[in-house]
Amino acid sequence: EFKEAFSLFDKDGDGQITTKELGTVMRSLGQNPSESELQDMINEVDADNNGTIDFPEFLTMMARKMKDTDSEEEIREAFKVFDRDNNVIISAAELRHVMTSIGE
Repeated sequence: EFKEAFSLFDKDGDGQITTKELGTVMRSLGQNPSESELQDMINEVDADNNGTIDFPEFLTMMARKMKDTDSEEEIREAFKVFDRDNNVIISAAELRHVMTSIGE
């Protein structure tokens, strides 16, 4: 699955994702990153400092993104504890209920 995703980015099939290739995919997804933003994204995981992302570096990037997703999901779950009526707003009464329940 990750190999297929990597191949979508690696347009020329050379085993490396360049800023140009990353930009092409991001623009196709409705994003419009600057050249420096693209370079920053690559630099975050470019372990060998060659300016591109190879497959192991791509896996590192995906693992970080998936970890971030888990954190977001955890936050959403915590929010649901407070938002008892599921209206996406935490009222004073809901906050008071949770705080009382945990002894605050």
